[in-house]
Amino acid sequence: MSAILLNGGIVHYEVIGRGRPIIFLHGWVGSWRYWIPAMQTASTQFRAYAVDMWGFGETAHDASRYTIEQQISLLEHFLQEMGIAKVALVGHGIGAIVGLFFTLRFPTTVDRIMAVDVPLDVSAVNPRLRSASPAELADWLLSRDSVSDAARADAPKSDPLALTMPLNSPEMFNLQSRMGTMNTPALLVYGQNDPLVTIPGYEAASLPLNSHVLVLDQSGHFPMLDDAARFNRLLTDFFALQSGESPRDLQMKEEWRRRVR
Repeated sequence: MSAILLNGGIVHYEVIGRGRPIIFLHGWVGSWRYWIPAMQTASTQFRAYAVDMWGFGETAHDASRYTIEQQISLLEHFLQEMGIAKVALVGHGIGAIVGLFFTLRFPTTVDRIMAVDVPLDVSAVNPRLRSASPAELADWLLSRDSVSDAARADAPKSDPLALTMPLNSPEMFNLQSRMGTMNTPALLVYGQNDPLVTIPGYEAASLPLNSHVLVLDQSGHFPMLDDAARFNRLLTDFFALQSGESPRDLQMKEEWRRRVR
């Protein structure tokens, strides 16, 4: 287990591979651990980091740090401590929110971002997130198979306040409108059967030319677990793009084309 001290709090992370850095940010349910298959895929060409955000996994629990602003600050200071000047991001749920806001704030730092099941407005989040315990959310959102065991085991480690407090952050209310100002290549990926996050009504033509939306029809809230092989192929294709290229430049396989919104 690796950990660093950021602003007086312990932040846990794991890292594998060599090359350009990629950081994986987990969602509301679980911790860094469910990213392991995706990290292993990325690590063949990149140095893959996964970080537990404040209140999750083995990172410090401190309610004063659970706002979106504080989670963005965690990512900022983590990059500084690791000596990372340019990075690619993969975020899921709340991790995708943090990643997108970080990208908007530090556009020269982020080369590209994959945002998975990201609610672009707080109204896109199922109200059950406010009332259910982390363990109950895990039972609701995760499949009953060994692939999901890591996320299910780590879910109870989360501070319930870390899940709900960001919903009260005003920053969440303007993400959809601000997407249009983002110049960083962004791929938004959704599970068709996700009960937690409503898929935005974006059409491809309404997005910036450097952004793309893709819906995986065999996935729920955890596409990286529900359909790991397809998700990891998409991850590989996206990060194989040359720096500055739009995800619309992907030579999408036929299996993707029918699912592009």
